[in-house]
Amino acid sequence: MKTLIVVVLVAIVVVLASAGVAMLKRPAAGRARDASRMARALALRVALSIALFIFILLAWWLGWIQPTGLPVSR
Repeated sequence: MKTLIVVVLVAIVVVLASAGVAMLKRPAAGRARDASRMARALALRVALSIALFIFILLAWWLGWIQPTGLPVSR
């Protein structure tokens, strides 16, 4: 479970870095193509983030993971 969450978080960072590279390396002639690539990368990042959030909620609801939390008082 933890491995899957870490893999998705790493994928989110990689896609974000890909969008950053597309934003920084814009030649004058191919702006539309690079802007489209950046928009697709950012959309994929948002989709991965939402999917991860829903997966964590589902795993909690099914009892696969348990929140430990911090002790309120001693």
